[in-house]
Amino acid sequence: MIADKARFRASRRLERLAGFRLPDKAFHGLVLDTLSSRLDFDRLDPTTRAQLLEFIADFLRCGCKKAPHCGCPERFFAALVVELREQGLDHRQISVHLADAYGIEIYPADILSFLEDSVHVLEAISDVAALRERKDLSARAHEHIAALER
Repeated sequence: MIADKARFRASRRLERLAGFRLPDKAFHGLVLDTLSSRLDFDRLDPTTRAQLLEFIADFLRCGCKKAPHCGCPERFFAALVVELREQGLDHRQISVHLADAYGIEIYPADILSFLEDSVHVLEAISDVAALRERKDLSARAHEHIAALER
């Protein structure tokens, strides 16, 4: 999944704030636990603080009992990447946006690969929907495919 490729640019600063070693993967369980705990974000520079608070607001806000280990943060992230592509950003622009908004570094090639895989999944959904005579679902899948491929 695309979330496994995402890395925090400020992982070392977050380590110093937490007081223990953290992996640099943004959606690693320990990182999510640390961000969900009561850290003193005021000790960070304004840019990093804003990025981490934006990350928390956009990816760690769900009502699941097992949050943040429920899978919602990863799904929210994947949905954001698809949404950004459907809005017209290419894989390089998506990478820049994620770095600017959340402090997440991810290679454009990883984003491109994820988007290609998403198109294949949508094609399969469309095919199965057509076999089941679910024309509405098939049409929606084709709409998403068209938006991703433009």
